[in-house]
Amino acid sequence: MKPEVPFPAAPKRPWLDEALIRRLAGFRYHLRQFLRFSEKAARAAGVTPQQHQLLLGVAGHTGRGWANIGELAEFLQERHNAVVGLVDRAERSGLVRKEPGERDRRFVCVYLTSRGAALLARLSRLHRDEAGRLASLLLQAAGASSRTGSPRRSPDTA
Repeated sequence: MKPEVPFPAAPKRPWLDEALIRRLAGFRYHLRQFLRFSEKAARAAGVTPQQHQLLLGVAGHTGRGWANIGELAEFLQERHNAVVGLVDRAERSGLVRKEPGERDRRFVCVYLTSRGAALLARLSRLHRDEAGRLASLLLQAAGASSRTGSPRRSPDTA
């Protein structure tokens, strides 16, 4: 039997803020836990995670209770054509309804149906409870990183 060889110690990297990295890793982990919960909850309710996100966007993104395809594409961070397909499938499932614009028939307003609204309400209650469970962990990880004194940067500018 070979003697167990300990792993070598990681080299010191003074330029790397290891505490910040650990907090960011924790934040990302808890965020992914929430997203995984959300995906499972949507599927258990009989919709895809994308359909759940669509319902959220229609009901809440603009504050009007409806949204157009361009607004939904922005909210979902998807291509316009992909959102058109998602809306069409959700309409066939009875979750949303589309109405063309009065002046320009190419402009489509998307509204929740009563079925879509009921489903969104049920999923929202589940998500509120799960978000509450994870909120302090997420805030702790995010808040701690803002105390490092370094400016916040978006990933695009890093």
